[in-house]
Amino acid sequence: MKLAPSILAADLADLAGALRVCERGGADLVHVDVMDGHFVPNLTFGVPVVAALARRTALPLDVHLMVERPGDLLADYLAAGAARVAVHWEAAVHLDLLLGRIREGGAAAGVALNPATPVELVIDALPALDFVLVMSVNPGFAGQAFIPGALDKVRRLRELAARAGRRVEIALDGGVGRGNIRSAAAAGVDVAVAGSAVFGAPDPVAALSELRALAASASA
Repeated sequence: MKLAPSILAADLADLAGALRVCERGGADLVHVDVMDGHFVPNLTFGVPVVAALARRTALPLDVHLMVERPGDLLADYLAAGAARVAVHWEAAVHLDLLLGRIREGGAAAGVALNPATPVELVIDALPALDFVLVMSVNPGFAGQAFIPGALDKVRRLRELAARAGRRVEIALDGGVGRGNIRSAAAAGVDVAVAGSAVFGAPDPVAALSELRALAASASA
């Protein structure tokens, strides 16, 4: 399982320090939550922040666009250095077009699904998808409680993709931590986004190591 610490939960006055935690802890990705204050009631990282992060780390930036008009922002975030971009199914009127633009921009293309959005809705988009981001909280704020039903969505998505003959990476975002990461791995999650479980821990580097060990133990 890949680990993608979410810097939304880090000390926002020390994002360079958060990147060092990710690197020292062996993270695979750095998850960057972009919020516009419209699609979700919060406002976070703009294009200059993503560009600054890209200059300070070699880790791939996993950009999650929680925005009302993702098509208006794609080019700027791709140019800033996003290695992966997820747009929300709920905000993407022309999803296939947006996924194509992400891939043309050299990034992996993903779709994010809110807790009440069925995974079955993405079946026709599977050929254009590199990954699906299953939300296990309602998007907008760090530190929310995990929604257990998200694991059933992961299992259904895994079966759906297998029946369609497609290999798609499944990411899980929201409330993931030491108490549920083994269950997430067992359900078929490929990428775990962890915010508070990493940056809220006394030793974030050790927390990353523990999460990786717990995920690995699910297949032992």
